[in-house]
Amino acid sequence: MEKNINLTPLPEAFYQYPTLQLAEELLGCVLVKQTEEGTSSGFIVETEAYLGSADRAAHGFSNRRTKRTEILYAEAGMTYTHLIHNHCLINVVSAEKEVPESVLIRAVEPYTGVDLMLVRRPVKKFQNLTSGPGKLSQALDINMGDYGRSLMEPPLFIAEGKKPEKISSGPRIGIDNSGEARDYPYRFWVTGNKFVSK
Repeated sequence: MEKNINLTPLPEAFYQYPTLQLAEELLGCVLVKQTEEGTSSGFIVETEAYLGSADRAAHGFSNRRTKRTEILYAEAGMTYTHLIHNHCLINVVSAEKEVPESVLIRAVEPYTGVDLMLVRRPVKKFQNLTSGPGKLSQALDINMGDYGRSLMEPPLFIAEGKKPEKISSGPRIGIDNSGEARDYPYRFWVTGNKFVSK
């Protein structure tokens, strides 16, 4: 991935792609988090799409609406954070308002603020720093306090990066109890990138 990229938030128009297309368009973009300690960021290298009411693996399946999932019904470009096994995961709210679709950011390739990331998440093997949804949130200090933020302005936003040369797709990970949805090819990743989750 290239260096010296202008970290400016992408506009609202970027988030208007259909969810599956947005999951691909996000690859190569830069996820940025600003904190008092400094700014850290990473190129998005892996995503998963969740298609709302018709997708058994989605938190909005059958239009379930709870305090936790309420932000999924907001306009595209908002942040949906949630906890799984005490790990915070970050999702990009997608689709039109009242349609509970989203894209999970599964992995990033570290870009700026790497020293800060290593303080938050000391690792022996560098490629383990951000190679999973819980890992990247810990490294970038993305937490439940980011729930409901707009991704179009600091301190948490997505900037234009560099288009991947090749994208792969396949079934999503860790959703074995979701019937036929576990086989949907809704996971996308930058082919050959070493930070893609295993």
